[in-house]
Amino acid sequence: MKVKTLGQFIIEKQNDFPFAKGELSRLLRDIGIAAKIVNREVNKAGLVEILGETGETNVQGEAVKKLDVFANDQFIAALKAGGEVCAIASEENDDIIPIDSEISKNAKYVVAIDPLDGSSNIDVNVSVGTIFSIYRRTTLSGPGTLEDFMQRGTEQVAGGYIIYGSSCMMVYTTGKGVNGFTLDPSIGEFCLSHPNMHTKLQGTIYSINEGNYLHFPDGVKKYIKYCQEEDKATNRPYSSRYIGSGVADIHRNLINGGIYIYPTTTKSPKGKLRLLYECNPLAFIIEQAGGKATNGEKRIMELDINELHQRTPLFLGSSEMVDKAMEFMATYSAEKQISQ
Repeated sequence: MKVKTLGQFIIEKQNDFPFAKGELSRLLRDIGIAAKIVNREVNKAGLVEILGETGETNVQGEAVKKLDVFANDQFIAALKAGGEVCAIASEENDDIIPIDSEISKNAKYVVAIDPLDGSSNIDVNVSVGTIFSIYRRTTLSGPGTLEDFMQRGTEQVAGGYIIYGSSCMMVYTTGKGVNGFTLDPSIGEFCLSHPNMHTKLQGTIYSINEGNYLHFPDGVKKYIKYCQEEDKATNRPYSSRYIGSGVADIHRNLINGGIYIYPTTTKSPKGKLRLLYECNPLAFIIEQAGGKATNGEKRIMELDINELHQRTPLFLGSSEMVDKAMEFMATYSAEKQISQ
C-alpha cells in the first residue's frame, strides 16, 4: 500500500487555492513540524522536568502548566520562522503577537491557536491536543493587528487539531472535506490514515461534564434526561463519555458519532470555551464532516467576534443530535422566559 505523507497531500491539494501560491501549504507544514516537537515532549513528559505548574496563570485565570509554555513557544517559533504569518493569537498570551520581520513582511495569514488544550490532564497521562485556526489577514501590510482576528468563523481558510494520544494525529480542513494524518514515528512523518472523514448523522454518545448539572440551563438538563431515557427506536439510553480533554472528546465523537456539549453555567454565564481558537476551528471541522456546531441558538461560525478571548457555549457533533438538543434549548428557554 502506498503511503501518502502530509507534505505530499498538501502539495496535491495546492490547486484548491490558486490564490495562495504555496504559502498556505508551507504554513500547514510549519504547524505539522511544531506538532512533532510537542508530541515528542508530551511522550517523555513524565521523564523530564516539564510536568506540573509554573506558578503563573494565563489570561483566562487558569494555572499555566510547564508543557503549556513549551507548546506555546514551539508553535510561535515555528510560525515566526516560516514567514507566512503576520500575527499570532494564543490562549496563553493576553494580546496578539505581531510579527515584524523581513521574511514575514508580505505574509498573508494570521493564526489563532490553543497550543495545549486539556492541559489539566497532563499530569495524569490523559490525551491532550492543539487546536488552530487560519485566516487571511484583512489589513494590507506590515505586522498583523487585532483587526485581522476579528473575523467570523465562516472566513476561516483552514482549521484543525492535533491530538497527542496513543498515537499522534493531525486532523484538518480547508473547506474541502476533512482528512486525518497519523504520525509514523519510524519515519517521522504524518501519513494519511483517515481520508475524507465523515461523522454519523446520529450517534449514541453524549459528552458533557455532568458534575455541573445543577448549574446547567433547563434545556440542557432536559436533554440529558432525554439521553438517559430508554427507547429502543432511538437506541436510547445513550452512553455518557467525558474525558475532560476537549480535543479527545470531540475526536472520538467525530469518528464514532455523538454530541459534545459545553454549555453556559451559573458560574460561566457566557460559556467557558473560546470562540476564536477553540470553537471556530472545531466547528469548521465538524461541519465539513457533516455535523453541526451551535452556541445553543445560532451557528458557531456565524457569531461575531468582539474580543480576542471571547467565550461561548458549544453544542457540537452529529447533526441530528445537535438538532434535538436545540429543540430542548428552544422549548425550555422559551418556557422560562414566559414564566418570568
